Amino acid sequence: MEAVVERAYGRNKIHPQKFALWVACGGILMMFAAFTSAIIVRQAAGNWLEFRLPDIFYYNTIVILLSSISLHSSYLAFRRGNTSLYRGMLALTFVLGAAFIALQYQGWQKLTAIGIELTTNPSGSFIYVISGVHAAHILGGLGALSLALLHAYLLPHKVTPARKLRFELTLTYWHFVDFLWLYLLFFFTMLY
Repeated sequence: MEAVVERAYGRNKIHPQKFALWVACGGILMMFAAFTSAIIVRQAAGNWLEFRLPDIFYYNTIVILLSSISLHSSYLAFRRGNTSLYRGMLALTFVLGAAFIALQYQGWQKLTAIGIELTTNPSGSFIYVISGVHAAHILGGLGALSLALLHAYLLPHKVTPARKLRFELTLTYWHFVDFLWLYLLFFFTMLY
């Protein structure tokens, strides 16, 4: 069946769903590029409060990177037919993704505790908005992981072209939002 899919799209052509995902990721990347450009413009206007980003945002980065590793491990186990590792790593990825959201919320609480609230100063507002929009994208990824978990635990373990494609789409999106967080954290660290 995989050969049929390969012939249908050719050796050098990308699957339409993968192409659509990459276009969506490009749009999301452009949105975050606009956010970061807006920060640079607004910072130059003055009245910019400088503060140290709470450490929890860095710990959160470790969690999101571990989730990428665990999801990739799950994908490799899925391809090799190792059902228990596939399911376990997929569940771990979901838990780590949920932990990222929880830690993100704690990061916002730490910001509030040091006097940086959503409406205090534009510098703080940007942190809340940008990290909040990113968290919304993580929630979307958790939705995709929920569907993947249902497939993993309710369906017999079979590597079909359709299931492989769904897993690859989830994997690509998850790696993308992880990379996006690294970019955002680097940007925040350089500015604050």
